[in-house]
Amino acid sequence: MNLVFASNNKNKIKEIQSILPETIKIMSLEEIGCYEDIPETAATIEGNAILKADYVTRKYGYDCFADDTGLEVNALNGEPGVYSARYAGEQRDANDNMDKLLNALSDQSDRSAQFKTVIALNLNGAQHLFTGIAKGNITLNKTGSHGFGYDPIFQPENYTETFAELSSEIKNKISHRAKATQQLIDFLNPTK
Repeated sequence: MNLVFASNNKNKIKEIQSILPETIKIMSLEEIGCYEDIPETAATIEGNAILKADYVTRKYGYDCFADDTGLEVNALNGEPGVYSARYAGEQRDANDNMDKLLNALSDQSDRSAQFKTVIALNLNGAQHLFTGIAKGNITLNKTGSHGFGYDPIFQPENYTETFAELSSEIKNKISHRAKATQQLIDFLNPTK
């Protein structure tokens, strides 16, 4: 089965393809000739996933799935949430985003947070949503060199390392994206 993944984020594409079974091949937006930035103007993570999936299906006619992810920090009333990628500005720089978040939490004792991924699948004229959540805490400093985004400052529950310190094999079992992707796989392969 071939499905378009409505993303040009090479890190995200590689991560999801490594989780999917070999029977499901994903094509990036670039591979279908979509080079424009799909507007992410919804007020929720779910809304942005739906916007991206619907854009590809409507404009290019492909069955596809799209995801959106946000980091929700309890002490910041769920921020950065839907604005996680551009928390520190439109330049979408991961280090700037982490620095701003660490600064915002500098006087907070509650550092609990969760990553939330929502996948919107458009398949055979119907839409399905899958949600994955990884709970954890925001660390005091950046540690680790694996992963991307906020991984160097997010320590998942029951682990002493950040996502950026964990191997991709472990992260791909416990992450928010892995959980949502597993629901997608279970839906596409109900007999397994």
